[in-house]
Amino acid sequence: MEEKNYQILLYYCYARIENPEEYREQHHLFCVDNNIRGRIIISDEGLNGTVSGLKEDCEKYMAYIHADPRFAKTEFKIDSHDKHAFTKIHVRYKPEIVHSALRHLDPNVRTGKHLDPEEFKKLKDQEDVVILDVRSNYEHELGRFKNALTLDIDNFRDFPEKVKELEHLKNKKVLTYCTGGIKCEKASAFLLEQGFEDVYQLHGGIIKYGMEAGGEDFEGKCYVFDNRIAVDVNKVNPKVISTCHVCGTHSDRMVNCANPSCNAHIPMCEECGWKMEGACSDECKDHPEKRVYDGTGYYQKNTNGYNPYKGLKRPSSKETSKAST
Repeated sequence: MEEKNYQILLYYCYARIENPEEYREQHHLFCVDNNIRGRIIISDEGLNGTVSGLKEDCEKYMAYIHADPRFAKTEFKIDSHDKHAFTKIHVRYKPEIVHSALRHLDPNVRTGKHLDPEEFKKLKDQEDVVILDVRSNYEHELGRFKNALTLDIDNFRDFPEKVKELEHLKNKKVLTYCTGGIKCEKASAFLLEQGFEDVYQLHGGIIKYGMEAGGEDFEGKCYVFDNRIAVDVNKVNPKVISTCHVCGTHSDRMVNCANPSCNAHIPMCEECGWKMEGACSDECKDHPEKRVYDGTGYYQKNTNGYNPYKGLKRPSSKETSKAST
């Protein structure tokens, strides 16, 4: 068995950052200096990231996060891997750490009751319980909890509008879940704001549930936002629920359409993947900007001119020596 010397870290933390642009620069410089790659969002309301690196570099990164009192409570979901899960490092400032259209809500003030994986497992099958998937269509079509209620949304920012369809569930226990827990912080808070009284969330999300509770009754695979695209969760009673977008056979192999103008996230079996050259349709297959398909269906995101070194201000030797005295 190949030794896995790398780790993939999934995390978030809601915490007030007074100077997010300045912190973004400091955070970015640390990642560059320690060969951490991935996608990190810095916002006034906190941080959210998925990164990869050698085990020792990831340990340094987690220590760096925890050393800051604002982020001391950050929990990391840690997965082993045989290589980097990203090719570059992107640290960006955005208004929210997850785009929700719910910027007025602060999960540190009020949110759903957190359930650890074993608590969620015990509660999810009770008669007065509704399991609510707050993720987008392409995510829950690939994998979801058995008997979960899913919403027809293309982006999480559509969630508030869809809650209007859930009025009849206000007398139920509502258990929300997502990939790593971050969407549930705002989703459960919004449900409480809308008059739902008994609201819970799966702490650590699907990923932690798979690690700590064996993933029982999670059917299919979990979509992740790195070059693995989809990961196994269920070690107890796994089941494939998605079908190939092209031929209709059962397949939990996920790809992004090779046409960058489309970039649809779809299940596609290996045979159809090669046959379609990673495209979701003949039209996309013939698109002049179609990307080269390498069998994975993962493509590095367009950087839009983003330079990981641009704007980094390293302290001068004079400032360094002054700081150490």
